[in-house]
Amino acid sequence: MSAARIVTAALLSLAASLPASAQERRLPASQAEIKLSYAPIVQTVQPAVVNVYAAKVVQNRNPLLEDPVFRRFFGVGPQPEQIQRSLGSGVMVDASGLVVTNNHVIEGADQVKVSLADKREFEAEIVLKDSRTDLAVLRIKNSKEKFATLELANSDELLVGDLVLAVGNPFGVGQTVTHGIVSALARTQVGITDYQFFIQTDAAINPGNSGGALVDMTGKLVGINTAIFSRSGGSQGIGFAIPANMVRVVIASAKTGGKAVKRPWLGARLQAVTPEIAETLGLKRPSGALVASVSKGSPSERAGLKVSDLIVSIDGFPVDDPNAFDYRFATRPLGGAAAIEVQRGSKPVKLSISLEVAPDTGRDEIVLTARSPFQGAKIANISPALADDLRLDPSVEGVVVTDLADDAPAAGVGFQKGDIIVAVNNKRIAKTADLQSITNESFRLWRITLVRGGQQINVTLGG
Repeated sequence: MSAARIVTAALLSLAASLPASAQERRLPASQAEIKLSYAPIVQTVQPAVVNVYAAKVVQNRNPLLEDPVFRRFFGVGPQPEQIQRSLGSGVMVDASGLVVTNNHVIEGADQVKVSLADKREFEAEIVLKDSRTDLAVLRIKNSKEKFATLELANSDELLVGDLVLAVGNPFGVGQTVTHGIVSALARTQVGITDYQFFIQTDAAINPGNSGGALVDMTGKLVGINTAIFSRSGGSQGIGFAIPANMVRVVIASAKTGGKAVKRPWLGARLQAVTPEIAETLGLKRPSGALVASVSKGSPSERAGLKVSDLIVSIDGFPVDDPNAFDYRFATRPLGGAAAIEVQRGSKPVKLSISLEVAPDTGRDEIVLTARSPFQGAKIANISPALADDLRLDPSVEGVVVTDLADDAPAAGVGFQKGDIIVAVNNKRIAKTADLQSITNESFRLWRITLVRGGQQINVTLGG
């Protein structure tokens, strides 16, 4: 038997001996073990990692051609269209053809294709998009084939220093494998998504790797590669992956046929503990999540959570900051309860919070069409579910902008998704019908009060 075959046989024997729940952690016992290869793991993983191609049609926008007088004078017809393409990676997570990738890879796409490691290409449809986690789920169209898949690991079992492989399609060169270690866990200050609790790795990740697999030495998926820290645009050894436990929640929602991810509703606003607050509370270091407000009728209120409570753990996991709590709470399974430990004054208090979805009734979502600064904006009443989804303060009374097209007049004057319209021309706006009614009137000036990012803004616009 050749030396290469002996090494391969040893690797297969080693892989078979690894425990199912977690990879074995030990130093190489001999020079021969140092020469072992990752090839058996890669051969298992590669068929389940795909390339994702997304395309959308956009119009070339020339300000002169948008002027109706210019177009009429020069007889210019419709503006030409062009196709914008994006490239990323994905992971097959169900044999029926379910693929998970990053939301930013397919955002706004009119057409999505998936290419397998064997070069076969399939049309795919978008099943679910979740901007809060930057994850999306695709389904291969019209295929009865059983595809290779990756099993999801329990990402809570990862340790800093564990070996990992990153598999994806960087720069469109084709499927590529890089290796490294877990550099850090629970990175919460990255600023990429709402749920910040990233795995950091030094495995080389580059543009095109987004949506690809981060796997452990058992060949299980521990994360979805989603971003890099780079000054040059290329890999500098700092990559971030969404943990598999969050990926699992998004996949579960997609499998039930939902268009949105179902998560537990806390019904409370949390704030970070600053050094000043820590000193006031008598803490040795600034850690935990401080309760800033509690919504009426929410699971938090029913559980007995109070303003100024300091959340220090959830289901036995320590809480260092609000981002860590949000991740832990969002990955709890619906239907049960979460065990929360808080510090109330100088006393520890244990609470049990019901894991249920936020009610989403009475939105009355409409698009404003009358000529006004709000023309083209989609607005809704603030339901608990909408407040939770858009990270709004549910105690603010008003209607919220839920969407607006780039070419909508409302976007042109500066309105943004998530703006809460509180008053217009000194009239309080309590529901969508109030704002719709006032936009049917003509005003020389529009005096608007809105809340954006928790800050009240007063704006005056010409009619």
